[in-house]
Amino acid sequence: MQYGPIIDKKRLRLDELESFMSHPNFFDDAKKAGEFMREHRTLQKLTKDWDTYQKVAKELEENREMAKGNDELAEMAQAEVPALEKQLTELETAVQMSILPPDPLEGRDVIMEIRAGTGGDEAAIFAGDLYRMYCRYADIRGWKVEPLESNASAAGGFKEVVFKVSGEDVFRTLRFESGVHRVQRVPATEAQGRIHTSAATVAALPEAQEVDLELHPNDLRIEVSRSSGAGGQGVNTTDSAVQVMHIPTGTIVRCQDGRSQIKNKEKAITILRSRLLEKKQQEEAEKYSAHRRSLIGSGGREEKIRTYNYPQNRITDHRIDTTLYNLESFVEGKIDDIVDKLVLHDLNERLADAGLS
Repeated sequence: MQYGPIIDKKRLRLDELESFMSHPNFFDDAKKAGEFMREHRTLQKLTKDWDTYQKVAKELEENREMAKGNDELAEMAQAEVPALEKQLTELETAVQMSILPPDPLEGRDVIMEIRAGTGGDEAAIFAGDLYRMYCRYADIRGWKVEPLESNASAAGGFKEVVFKVSGEDVFRTLRFESGVHRVQRVPATEAQGRIHTSAATVAALPEAQEVDLELHPNDLRIEVSRSSGAGGQGVNTTDSAVQVMHIPTGTIVRCQDGRSQIKNKEKAITILRSRLLEKKQQEEAEKYSAHRRSLIGSGGREEKIRTYNYPQNRITDHRIDTTLYNLESFVEGKIDDIVDKLVLHDLNERLADAGLS
């Protein structure tokens, strides 16, 4: 497809945004200013990637032409072709992603929630394994992980763990992790060596901001109590646990990990706001066609998305029918092989929907 005419229009929009942003009253409307700034960053990246794309495309064409000869220069030119082809493909994908209508949530940080599902103690241990996997992946990507709330299991792992991941393109990257993750392996407690199947649910929620949802004080019921469970004497002797209920929806969030009642209240409201935004997004998604919702799946917590089979060293993502045999490195946080395929699959479907493929 010829992207030139589209890029030209985007450059005009970039100039328009820069004019808006130079206005002294630009930040009077915080929500609109944020939207403009996100769009500006996207367009800046688009024009930079497009200029680089054209440069690499020209260089690749020249190398292919030089490679037709029989001398040493031709061999050198041919040796550079694969790397240039790879770079060109990556740049084209980046350009395509930037051309699509911007999703205001893509640049958000993520509230990750992992809960043990069927499988008893083994499910809780698996939930802990998933938490560790995402923490390692975040470390590889240079992202920051902030624990928000957890409920540890006596056998190890977590019955529930909630944490925030912040950094560049976090939600764009992790949004397809929502769903049921299934594990097949021999639990440490299994004396006869039988393979068990357990599950944990993951929810990747875009962090909600105050401009997304206004929480009226009259709609919140906030209660404090003594923290329970493990946490040490300092936690258990203070009324630091906070439970926040959103009365209109009945949504309840409880935080007790921290010693500070104020900090626990802030964390609870952060989680609550993100859960309410997720509910709002799901309601809006119902307006889409069944075809659009089925491209990679609805992202619902009840949908089985991936199987981790330890005896076969296998990971299978059921949405894109992809199987890899590198489970050991995958659970150590090297999950890009699957994540990149999910992002690319979604990109291609969105381009087709927009008539840009």
